[in-house]
Amino acid sequence: MILDRFRVEGSVALVTGAGRGIGRSIALGLAEAGADVVVAARTAAQIEAVAEEIRSLGRRALAVPCDVNRGDELDALVDRALSELGRLDLLVNNAGGSPPTPLLQLSDEAFEEAFHFNVTSAMHLTRKAMPHLLESGRAAVLNISSGLGHLVEPGFVAYATAKAALSHLTRILAAEFAPRVRVNALAVGATLTDALAPFVKGELREKMEALTPMRRLGEVDDIAAAALYLLSPASSWVTGKVLEVDGGTTASNWPLEIPGYPGAPTAAGG
Repeated sequence: MILDRFRVEGSVALVTGAGRGIGRSIALGLAEAGADVVVAARTAAQIEAVAEEIRSLGRRALAVPCDVNRGDELDALVDRALSELGRLDLLVNNAGGSPPTPLLQLSDEAFEEAFHFNVTSAMHLTRKAMPHLLESGRAAVLNISSGLGHLVEPGFVAYATAKAALSHLTRILAAEFAPRVRVNALAVGATLTDALAPFVKGELREKMEALTPMRRLGEVDDIAAAALYLLSPASSWVTGKVLEVDGGTTASNWPLEIPGYPGAPTAAGG
């Protein structure tokens, strides 16, 4: 049956940024589809709570506190996954982010920090995991990118540039490791994560929804469903692709102008 192709029975998945939001939803979705899951994030209490939810679904779970900005912790993360769960088949590079900062206020250090957090960490973890993924026979890597990696929104110099690099890293790694390991990405649109939802209320939310063809913002399960497709045998003929999951947006639906770039309103509205 076609639905069987969305199952990942017997696989071991590793998800970063899995304590909440998109990462948590992907981790739980993979567990529902049959995977054992390593959940990693900086906050131990959050990932242990997610691990308990996975165990309640009848799957094995391992919670590993990890700061993806530190290469030694990424290496230790893979080592623990292998030592405690025995194999590694699916990798989700979800951890990332960077606050909006206009160019004239952006330091070299902040730009490089954004690049490291969003791109270098994913590259490092994939490189560490790849020898084991190559042995899997059913391996897939998924990078969580952003619609801002191809849409234009002033003020997101560091974040958008880093996500564009992550999307292209996806294409290059897919070519390098096909056909044994598939590598894809999601270009995620505005999604009501734990981080975004508190700031998107009332008139602001109405404006964003009006600028979105589907007339709503994303839910984390929208992203998890697309992730399951790209990680499961259902997408066995798909690699090197960046799937846009964004409510149909072809232009940014961020209605606020970030103060600090030429042409933006002043504090007095001039």
